[in-house]
Amino acid sequence: MTETMEGAAGLRSIPALLRRNATTFASRPAYREKEFGIWQSWSWSEAEAEIEALALGLIEMGVAKGDFIAIIGRNRPYLYWSMVAAQSVGAIPVPLYQDAVAEEMAYVLDHCGAKLVIASDQEQVDKVIEIQDRLPDFERMIYLDARGLRKYDHSALTSFENVQKAGREAKDRLGAELEARRTSLGYDDTCVMLYTSGTTGKPKGVVLSNRNIIETAKASCQFDALSEHEEVLAYLPMAWVGDFIFSIGQAYWAGFCVNCPESPDTMMTDLREIAPTYYFAPPRVFETQLTQIMIRMEDSGRLKQRIFHYFMNHARRVGPKILDGESVSAGDRLKYRLGEFMIYGPLKNALGFSRVRVGYTAGEAIGPEIFDFYRALGINLKQLYGQTEASVFITQQPDGEVRSDTVGVPSPGVELRIAENGEVFYRSPGTFVEYYKNAESTKDTKDPEGWVATGDAGFIEEETGHLRIIDRAKDVGKMADGSLFAPKYVENKLKFYPNILEAVVFGAGRDRCVAFINIDLTAVGNWAERNNIAYASYQELAQNKQVLDMIQDHVEETNASVAEDDMLSGCQIHRFFVLHKELDADDGELTRTRKVRRKIIAEKFEDLVEGLYSGEDSVYTETEVTYEDGRKGKIKATLFARSPKVVPVASQVREAAE
Repeated sequence: MTETMEGAAGLRSIPALLRRNATTFASRPAYREKEFGIWQSWSWSEAEAEIEALALGLIEMGVAKGDFIAIIGRNRPYLYWSMVAAQSVGAIPVPLYQDAVAEEMAYVLDHCGAKLVIASDQEQVDKVIEIQDRLPDFERMIYLDARGLRKYDHSALTSFENVQKAGREAKDRLGAELEARRTSLGYDDTCVMLYTSGTTGKPKGVVLSNRNIIETAKASCQFDALSEHEEVLAYLPMAWVGDFIFSIGQAYWAGFCVNCPESPDTMMTDLREIAPTYYFAPPRVFETQLTQIMIRMEDSGRLKQRIFHYFMNHARRVGPKILDGESVSAGDRLKYRLGEFMIYGPLKNALGFSRVRVGYTAGEAIGPEIFDFYRALGINLKQLYGQTEASVFITQQPDGEVRSDTVGVPSPGVELRIAENGEVFYRSPGTFVEYYKNAESTKDTKDPEGWVATGDAGFIEEETGHLRIIDRAKDVGKMADGSLFAPKYVENKLKFYPNILEAVVFGAGRDRCVAFINIDLTAVGNWAERNNIAYASYQELAQNKQVLDMIQDHVEETNASVAEDDMLSGCQIHRFFVLHKELDADDGELTRTRKVRRKIIAEKFEDLVEGLYSGEDSVYTETEVTYEDGRKGKIKATLFARSPKVVPVASQVREAAE
C-alpha cells in the first residue's frame, strides 16, 4: 500500500498535524477547559508549546521510542496533550477508563507493559499504587492535580508541571533529539493502542497506526464538511475510540476546537454554554435527555402540555422533511417556524443543541421514536456504525438519506460484504494493525486480504445500499422450534420507553423468550411521586405492584410490535422479572461502555432465569454487589414474575385452525 499524497507530503502523524495547525491556525482556539466556573482557552500555537514542553520533559525522564505510556483521567486538555507528547517522542499512548477499578487497570497496565502512567488526580494515583507491585514494567507516575498528594512518597511520583518545567529548561539540549523523533514518525507507525470493552473475555489491545487515524479522520471530515470552525464537547471516556477519533483525529485534521467540561456534574451546563456545532452521543445520552424533557413536561401545567404536544406532533410530521430539503407546504413551514419560536428553539437551547450542524449516535441501536424526536426539532442527528478495529467509521448516513432503521452507506474508502451466515465484514484504510500480543485473535478477526469480521449480523438493502444491523452474530440463534432469536432487536424496542433503562432477553434453544428489566430510577421515581407512591429504595420501587403493571404494559406493547415482524415474531417475551438492582460495570454485568455482558448475567442470575422458565410466581435471590469504595456486599430480595400477553402470529393461528 502506497502512502497518500498527505502522508508523502509530511503529514504522516498527529504531531505533524499539530505543527501544521500551529502555523495555519496559530491564533484560533484549539482547546478550552472550564475550571472554577471559568473557561480557559489555548490557541493552536499555545497548545504546541505546551505539548513540546511535555515531550521534552518525557525525553528528560528517559522515555524511549516504543515505550507505552498509560493515561488515566477525565477529559482535560493536559491529558490530550499527554497523548500527543507521547506520540512526539515515539512512545505509544494507552488511555484507560477513568471509572475502571484497580483490578481492571492491573490487567491493561501489565498487558501493555506501561513504564509510565500519567494520572489526573489522587483517585487515579491511588488505584495505580494499589496494584503497582503486580506491574513489573512500571517505573514512574506523573500526576496532574496535586490535591491530597502532599504526604505521598514522591520517589516514583512527579507533577505534570515539573515535567513541563524540566522540558523547557532542557530545550536547548534536547530540542534536536525531539525534532529527530518527530520527523522520523512514519505513516505505518503506531499512533495509539486502545483496549476493547471485553464483552466476552479479557479486553484486547487494538493497535492503530497513524495511517489508520489520519486517513479515517480525513475521509470522515470530508464526508460531513467539517472545518476549523467546528466546536465539539469532549466528555466521553478518553479510552474509547470514538473520543480519540473526534477529539484528536478529526480535531487535528480539520483544526477545530475541543472543549472539556469542568466535571460530569456540570456537563449539561457546559454543553449549553459551548453550544457545539459537531456533537456525538451514544443512544443512552439522548434517551436520558428525552426522559428529562418528558418529566419536566409532565410536571408542567395543562396548557403548556397541550401547546408542547400540538407543536411536537406537527414537528414529527414535517420537521425531518424540512431538514432533508423535501417539499413542504407554505402553511406547514409557517406553523413550523412558529413552533421553532415557541417550542423547538427554546428546547434546543436548553439541551445545548442550538448550533449543532452535524450530530451522530452509535454504539447501540437508538429507538426510532427517540431518533425521530430529535430530527423533528431540526437537529441533524444521524447514525453511524463503527468499531475500535475500524478506527470508528464503517458506515455513515449521508444528508438526505437519514433513516432510523439503517446505519447508512459505507464510509469513504470502506468496502462491505455479507457472509453466508449473515455476518458483516469490512475492509478500509482504518482497519487496525493487530491485537497486541494476540496473533491468534488477530488472525481470527482479520484475514490475509484485510477483511475484518465485525461479529454483527446484518444485510445491505439492494435498492439503497444502506446497511441494516440485526444483532450481534453470536447472539443471533434459533429457538427450539427453529425460529430466529435476535435479543438485541427486542431489547432496543423495550429501551425506547423512558421507564426502562436496560433489558436482557433470553431464549436461544428454548421454546419461548423471557427477560430481565431494569427500571430507570429517575423516570419511574418521578412517576411514583406524581402518583403518591412512597418508596425507600430502588429495590422497593422495582417490585411495587403499580410499577410492575406499568412495565407489563410496555412489554405487551413491545410484543405487539415484535409480532408484526414475521421473521422475529417468535421473540415475544412470555415472562419477565424487574431486577432488584441496576446492572453495573463494577459488578461485571456491563462493560465500561455500558454494553451488556449477556453470558455473565445469565450465569450470575441463573436462579432467576430458571425461575422464569419453570413458571414460579416469585423467586428469592441473593446477589453480590460492589459498593463505590470497593467493598463487597449482598442484596437480598424476592422478585415477582409477570406474564405479559403474547400476540399469536399468523403461523400459530393457522396451526390452531387446522
